[in-house]
Amino acid sequence: MANSRRHRTTYGRLALVTALAAVAAAVPLNSGALAATALPAVEPRAETPALHDDEAGGDADADDPAIWRNTADPDRSLVVATAKQGGLRVYDLAAREVQSVPAPAAPGPDDAPGRFNNVDLVHGLRLPSGRTDLAVTSDRGSDRLRVYRIDRDRAGGPLTDVTDPSAAPVFSSSQEEINEQRTAYGLATWTDPSTGRSYALVSRRERTRIALLELTPKSDGTVGYRKVRTLDLPADFRLPNGTSWSPCGEPGELPQVEGMVVDPANGTLYAGQEDVGIWRLRADLTGKPQLVDKVREFGVPGTYDPSTEECEAGADPGYGGKHLKADVEGLTLLDDGDGSGDGQLLASSQGDNTFAAYDREPSDHNEYEGGFRVTAASSALDGSEECDGAAVLNKPLGARYPHGLLVVQDGHDVPGDPERPSTNFKFVDLGDVLDAVDD
Repeated sequence: MANSRRHRTTYGRLALVTALAAVAAAVPLNSGALAATALPAVEPRAETPALHDDEAGGDADADDPAIWRNTADPDRSLVVATAKQGGLRVYDLAAREVQSVPAPAAPGPDDAPGRFNNVDLVHGLRLPSGRTDLAVTSDRGSDRLRVYRIDRDRAGGPLTDVTDPSAAPVFSSSQEEINEQRTAYGLATWTDPSTGRSYALVSRRERTRIALLELTPKSDGTVGYRKVRTLDLPADFRLPNGTSWSPCGEPGELPQVEGMVVDPANGTLYAGQEDVGIWRLRADLTGKPQLVDKVREFGVPGTYDPSTEECEAGADPGYGGKHLKADVEGLTLLDDGDGSGDGQLLASSQGDNTFAAYDREPSDHNEYEGGFRVTAASSALDGSEECDGAAVLNKPLGARYPHGLLVVQDGHDVPGDPERPSTNFKFVDLGDVLDAVDD
């Protein structure tokens, strides 16, 4: 279009589908994949302080963000993000830390400490004190969910732990099993509009299982959960040549799911099985899952080498997808901004540092519509590499982000000490994303 910023006046009513489709059409797909460098690039406006998880004393590792909009004062909205063993971090829209919430200590000297993996939000859950917004995180270290009430102006920080102290492990039957760390991993929340009940979908580390947990408010103001049902995604696949294939991994390790998101418009769960692709299924975990797209490595045989702890890939039989390079990671939903529920599913293609966009209409088979990269804005503000988690919100967020916000994890924050790897989160103006793919 002649004026590439025209859509901004309606906060994205112009669907991203047209622009992304144009980008996809401009680059031939018969080469097997869109080259990462051929995709449009956007630059972050800000980044959070570096986090470290190493022998130098750091115990925090950036992973997954969620954006909480302050409806009364959008300028004072927040980003809640996981830092693994470092717990949770809360940032304002300037990417400044406003609260650090520690993960729980280990119950015993030989037990695993808390380790927060993914986070998502629940809006308007009814507690004895009234309706409130919550941040829910998967605690991989203890195999539990932890729940935090959000009070923007509370002295000491906006998050208050309201987890039911009697909450049981999600998957494990004992502390010994918890210590093996095949525990709660990926997480997405969902409120069923037909019943008003809120749920968390939780995946299991190194397994293909997903659990549906109903969040249960207690009379004392805490929040617990109960398991409704579980579903196991496939661990091996029949290829067109008649052979069976399973992603290569350490002995006993199955292809796990981490990135997940639920489309509230239709109750559809999208789940990223890291070395396989993106699944679409009902959020209530009934019905048959459908594989929406595959990673490029799908079907490639591999042999695990214990000496290097790496997989040696064999010849590619050509059964993989074109748009995702393993791992497929953070999934998030981009609404078109007009309240209709239309928009795109965004996925982090971790292996080539890009983001892929898919149509959200299942009737359209969630067609691929293009992608983009988040690249360095300056020598002091780098882009996003090996992105784990991402969150997008297509609503005005005050003066800093009047067009909405995209937050992405950066697995290799630079510049920094090369001997001390760093991670953090990049804040990207959503208008810049829409402009980039529209040019």
